Amino acid sequence: MNQELRRKIGQLFMVGFDGLEPDDHITRLIQQQYVGGIILFRRNVQSIQQVATLTERLQTINAQVNDIPLLIALDQEGGMVMRIEYGVTPMPSAMAFQAAGSINDCEQLHLISGIEMRQIGINMMLAPVLDVNNNPENPVIGVRAFGEDPETVINYGMAALRGLQSADVITTAKHFPGHGDTSTDSHFAMPVVPHDKVRINAVELPPFKAAIAQGVDVIMTAHVVFPAFEKERGVPATLSKVVLTDLLRGELGFNGVIISDCLEMAAIADGVGVTEGTIRTLQAGADIALISHQEVRQQAAINAVLEAVESGAISVERISESCQRIQKLKQLNAVKKWREAKMDPTSLMQDKSLALAEKVQKAALRVRGNFRPLNRRLGVALITVEVRLRSEVDEVIVAGDKETRSSMLPAMLELGLNVRELVLSLESTEQEVAAALAFVQDAQQIVLQTYNAVLMQGQQRLIASLPQNKLWLVAGRLPYDLELAPNAQGRLASFGCRPAALVPVVAKLLE
Repeated sequence: MNQELRRKIGQLFMVGFDGLEPDDHITRLIQQQYVGGIILFRRNVQSIQQVATLTERLQTINAQVNDIPLLIALDQEGGMVMRIEYGVTPMPSAMAFQAAGSINDCEQLHLISGIEMRQIGINMMLAPVLDVNNNPENPVIGVRAFGEDPETVINYGMAALRGLQSADVITTAKHFPGHGDTSTDSHFAMPVVPHDKVRINAVELPPFKAAIAQGVDVIMTAHVVFPAFEKERGVPATLSKVVLTDLLRGELGFNGVIISDCLEMAAIADGVGVTEGTIRTLQAGADIALISHQEVRQQAAINAVLEAVESGAISVERISESCQRIQKLKQLNAVKKWREAKMDPTSLMQDKSLALAEKVQKAALRVRGNFRPLNRRLGVALITVEVRLRSEVDEVIVAGDKETRSSMLPAMLELGLNVRELVLSLESTEQEVAAALAFVQDAQQIVLQTYNAVLMQGQQRLIASLPQNKLWLVAGRLPYDLELAPNAQGRLASFGCRPAALVPVVAKLLE
């Protein structure tokens, strides 16, 4: 295998690793396999200064063996999916923007976010999400979407895209052809969108068509089956040549880079497997295979592509075609001028940026039905449902880290409330529900912060068991949870449960 081809194949991979600084795992992949891209997660983040140092070191390690800089990507969507949360301007979730009702604010905050990310060496934003969340039972998109109809998603999604483009970072529209109308999380299983072409052309595709017209750089695939396009049973868009080449390239005319969603997600890993999934997504027309976690899988996939080229299963022309697209992408200043990315702490989290984010988050707060505030003189029993199983969407915060927990407790204590808290898991088992009922037995005021309760029977049982005349319900993620407690004393949604989203909730509860 000649060295030139090995280098080309490396460019077709984006990989992740553990740790706050480059380890042997990522150094091997950069210097021996010539991988072209790195994805960072919260596990790689301690502070903005540390991330700036990390990205510079990664680029330096790469520069020792390669003249082509790295793509360094991040899911910095806002709201529930923000890998870097402290030290930068907090971004509301996509659905919060449309609830607040200002397209211009959406564009401006995405511009701010893009500029801040560039300063710390992030050159590729895995955003915006352009899925149309028209299924209330969608466990993976929800508040990550700008709306529940194509027009709203286009209006706000294109504003987000303009903002990021103005920041001169690489933009990524996801998840093509649309992950909005699913009730299965592709991190754990294979979803299917059963609609016909007429419906998909009317609902799912318009935001992506708009993004292509606006010059989006990259489109990320969905691990979702679309029988209307792909006739072979069980083949998701990520592995479908009909979807990626015939539809996206041919019919829609997209000439940019196609990146797979992470191939370690169960929809692929538990199906054809990561290695076969890598071969098939490249054969289908993807340019970059994303493998976010395990080195053994990353190395195996790279070696499998080498073998596939040797055997003729993937042509050299197919590899070269993707390399040309990736190299064109890397001509953007955010990539090729990585040495000039210098962090200016005074330009991060500026007062006007924080004020704008706070304004949007406050305007996004929704109150359903009748509302009465809490009585400050009475104690509060707070029940918080929190995530304990990490996925690419749901981040697990370190236990005991009060500053970063998705809880209203810090804000309530700061305002002088007499409050005690019980924390439950998403599943809210029978034992947990029993413990919760015992916890609130003598409570005069109960505040329950749910998390996708419309999808969780345990949380639903808990809501039904609590005395509604003493209950205030806060929807911690999906706003649809509010329908579960029509007789509560207050029902509020802020389209997320990160600290920035919860502050206006607490203020409203005490107004």
